[in-house]
Amino acid sequence: MEKIIVNNIEIELTKKNIKNIYISVHPPDGRVKISAPQYMDTDTIRLFAISKLSWIRKQQKKFINQERQPEREYVSGESHYFLGQRYLLNVIYTNKRKQGVEIRNKKYIDLYVRENTPKYLRERAMTEWYRRELKKLIPTIIAKWEPIIGVEVNEFGVKKMKTRWGSCNPKAKRIWLNLELVKKSPTCIEYVVVHEMTHLLERKHNERFIAYMDKFLPNWRAIKEELNGLIYE
Repeated sequence: MEKIIVNNIEIELTKKNIKNIYISVHPPDGRVKISAPQYMDTDTIRLFAISKLSWIRKQQKKFINQERQPEREYVSGESHYFLGQRYLLNVIYTNKRKQGVEIRNKKYIDLYVRENTPKYLRERAMTEWYRRELKKLIPTIIAKWEPIIGVEVNEFGVKKMKTRWGSCNPKAKRIWLNLELVKKSPTCIEYVVVHEMTHLLERKHNERFIAYMDKFLPNWRAIKEELNGLIYE
């Protein structure tokens, strides 16, 4: 992978077996990538990047100004997100019932823990609840889209990822989903599942892949923008 500098903006350049040139700006820090045809020379690519400088800066500004959640302490009164909705955390110390998490009145997330439970264990309880809830949603989405896309998913998993919402192993027919997706809307979750399932038809983000996405999910670009519109830390 090459790197070019345009007006002090570093751009990651990848040449592929594609017909057109594509530019993208990625969260959380506005990293810029260009995918270009293998035959295209660097000067032509640089001129293309210069023509897109206004758009690049506009996209980077969005990421700089977007809302960021502060570091969590897992105490009562904090805002936590679940399936695109904001909830207030309510930590309940109890020795009388099983520890766990419950949604209450479409407004609160009740976290039941033993008295004096440290932060890392409160965080673990929330994380495991998030993991279970996301895993409940995925099979239904996969079952819905398998006949539409014409593929079969052998296995899926959920894990924390720093730079991706999902990944796919086409050979094993396995997809992985970022745990943070559980904080996003169901529409965003479905988009990522469809995206990764489409990689079972086409490994690369090329014109063929984009054509598939346009066919299966015509509004995927708008959903992608929504997905990257808020970072939950």
